[in-house]
Parts: sequence; C-alpha cells; structure tokens
Amino acid sequence: MKAVRVHQYHQDPRIDDVDEPVVTGPWDVIVEIGAAGLCRTDLHVIEGQWDPIQHPSLPYILGHENAGWVREVGSAVSNVAPGDTVIMHPLVTCGLCLPCRAGQDSHCENSTFPGLNVDGGMSEFMRTNARSVVKLDASLHPADIAALADAGLTAYHAVRKAVPLLPPGSHAVVIGSGGLGHIGVQSLKALTAAEITVVDHSDAALELATSLGADHTVNSSDAGKLLDITGGGAQVVFDFVGEHGTESLGITALRNRGSYFSIGYGGAVNVDTIEIISREISVVGNLVGTYTDLVELMTLTSQGKVTLHTQVYDLEDAVQAMHDLDNGTLLGRGILVPHRTT
Repeated sequence: MKAVRVHQYHQDPRIDDVDEPVVTGPWDVIVEIGAAGLCRTDLHVIEGQWDPIQHPSLPYILGHENAGWVREVGSAVSNVAPGDTVIMHPLVTCGLCLPCRAGQDSHCENSTFPGLNVDGGMSEFMRTNARSVVKLDASLHPADIAALADAGLTAYHAVRKAVPLLPPGSHAVVIGSGGLGHIGVQSLKALTAAEITVVDHSDAALELATSLGADHTVNSSDAGKLLDITGGGAQVVFDFVGEHGTESLGITALRNRGSYFSIGYGGAVNVDTIEIISREISVVGNLVGTYTDLVELMTLTSQGKVTLHTQVYDLEDAVQAMHDLDNGTLLGRGILVPHRTT
C-alpha cells in the first residue's frame, strides 16, 4: 500500500510502498482509510519536536486524524464489524490503568499514538483496536469528518472544560480561526451562551468565523481593540495558535480571574508570578479529548451543529499539502484521501 513516512527529521516525508497491516491480536481492527487529516502537529513531528516525548522508531507512517471503513477485526471485537464506517480516537488505549478506568483515556499509561510513535493513517490501511473506533452512520463520509478525530476533538475538549466558566453574559476570545479554531467557535456556539470574539491575521479566516457565528472579529494587527470589545477582558481566551506572540496576547486579553486556555503550541507562556497572583488568572493546558468527548462531538456533527471546513488533497500529494499548511495558504483543515478520483 501507499504510505506517507518520516525517514529523517527536518526533511520532507516520502510516499513509500509498504506492506498492509494485518490482524495480530484479538482486539485489533483493520481500517481502510477513507481520509486522514493534516495537522500542524505533523509539521512539528517532522521538525523533531515530538521525538523526546514519543521516541518513535524511524521510518514510520504519519497520520493521527483518521476515518474510514472496517475491513477486518480480531476474534474478540464485537462493537464494530467489516463494512462499518468509523472514526478513530487518536490514542490506542489499554482500558485497564487508573486514568482509563476514570474515563481519562487520553492520559492512558499504556497508550500508543498512531502517527506519533507507531504507524498512523496517512496510508491506505491502518491497524487500531476496538477501544479506539467510534461507529458512525453510514451516510457520513470519512473525508468530511476525519479531522474531527484530533483537531475537532482537541477544540471541543477545551471548550467542554471551559463551559462552567462561560455563563450567559460572559465573553470568550478565540485566537486563530484555522483548522482547530473554527471548530472551537462552533463548539462555543453549541455549548455556551458566551459572546465570541475571534482574532486572526487572515481576512478569509475571519470571514469564516463570522459565518460560523462569531459575534466580533479582529485582525491581529488591531488586537488592541480586544479590551474594548470585551469590556475589560474575556473570561476565557482560547489560544489555538500558541506561538509567534499569541501567548502574550492571550494573557493581555484576559480580565482579572480569567483563564487562558493553551491549545496550540510551539511557543512559550512567560508570565510574571506576581501577575498570576495579583490578577488571579489561570493558565490551562489542553490535550486531545477523551473517547467520550469524541462521541459527543460526533453527535453535534450529526445534528449539523459542527461542520468541518476542508481542503482535499490526494494522499500522494501529502508533501505539497504540508508545504501549503506551513506557508499559511491552506484554509480550514487539510484532508488526504487515498485514490482520490474527483
């Protein structure tokens, strides 16, 4: 099968011919990939940022946002069957450790992370397990929902955590209306009554945010307007960029006792401790969501309350898609489709 593999950090991945995965255990599920999402994390993987954390053996297949159709299952699998349309939670988890037992499976102590430390889904087939697949209505097409497995899930997870902080009359600021941020806006509209202001450097991204329900939009060059628009600062700032100065912007845009939710990454949050104490502000980290979060997000998707805006590429054009993402010319979420014919 065709697969997009990292051979060496700081070099473009290659499109390789590799063996198809096979069932080796009773809980294995082989999925024919209908679509794989392209994420800025993939760029960070290529830069080597995840090597100290995940220690993958090179070469391996990228792709942690995956959806498709079940083709084969192990002897113990009963929740899906061949032919089912599925989306995969990014982690393959054990179900036995205390975090898993507590429903915090995104912090599983024995997980593997396809696309980061084992073979992922930028390929024609992928092996996962029964705990990671969410069965979908057959009417949903993988290319329309694949990136919800991480980009959507991460954005939804952050908003879900912030719901108690955003009662009616509150204000949320969203920094970045790209692949994650535009899902964040929709999640805020679905789960809260907060007023929403979106900040981005791209006029097209701001237009997208307005079409999705943002109450105000601000170009990054005019970010000084945020305190006026929010009446002195937001209760919650969601930073879906996390680098190039958005970290300090996010802290500045908070009102006292507000919370800065860090979702995008690559930069650093530098705040004097006296500011944290005197303003009683919080800095909150947000990893990918749980399996339950993914089920909830797919429910909102089926209800038409969350829609993924995408740009589709053939799997074999993956490197060009990555360059487009890196150059900022990709609006919404990049989707790689094996054997794209239209």
